[in-house]
Amino acid sequence: MAGMAQLMVTDTIMTFIWVWSGVTIRVITHVVLGLSINGHASEIVRSCLTVLNMFLFTYLAKLTNGGAYNPIVVFTSAIHGTFTTFLFNIGRIPFQVLGAIVGVRLIIETFPELWRGPQLVINLHQGALTEALLTFTHVLITLGLDRSVNGSFYMKTWISSILKFALHILGSDLTGGCMNPAAVVGWAYAFGVHKSKEHIIVYWFAPIEATLLASWTFRLLTRSSKPEKTKKKTN
Repeated sequence: MAGMAQLMVTDTIMTFIWVWSGVTIRVITHVVLGLSINGHASEIVRSCLTVLNMFLFTYLAKLTNGGAYNPIVVFTSAIHGTFTTFLFNIGRIPFQVLGAIVGVRLIIETFPELWRGPQLVINLHQGALTEALLTFTHVLITLGLDRSVNGSFYMKTWISSILKFALHILGSDLTGGCMNPAAVVGWAYAFGVHKSKEHIIVYWFAPIEATLLASWTFRLLTRSSKPEKTKKKTN
């Protein structure tokens, strides 16, 4: 029980830090280094810092024995676990949301001019499809990495970080390329749009449905590959 409570607190802190990390990257790029917002140099610096940031948080997740800042991660674990594990992982999501809301509140008070969070610039259905496709791809490949790349933490983390960053770029001009409902709800709550249909469908319903579909697809693919391996061993 104490371990569960500790993990929930860890999720809150990690989500808080994750929300702040995006602003920190912008502060380093534009305030500390003085690079222009639309310059090529700033894009390169932001890209490198973003990949390193993802790498760092993956290491923190390992260091904290499963701490997470993204509901998609714990939801994926819930699907592949027992009923008790499912309930526990679902119970972690509100703590991640809490961390994001507190983090965004402090960001708005400290750096109100740096970032306003992700924006949906396309219609509702296109936005939901975009977030769903990005999340589906990310979850499916992540499950594949966990299965195929064994014993190589740095290699798996490097591939996963580059993948997530590439997917983020693909969706950044459409929905923000978030694939993280908790981080989005922090900004939505701050601006009073967390109950809107656009926010719920695009940033919550679509990623969760995509996670379910990706998990089922992965199970189907791995199940169909087992008989082939058995035949090879028999031969």
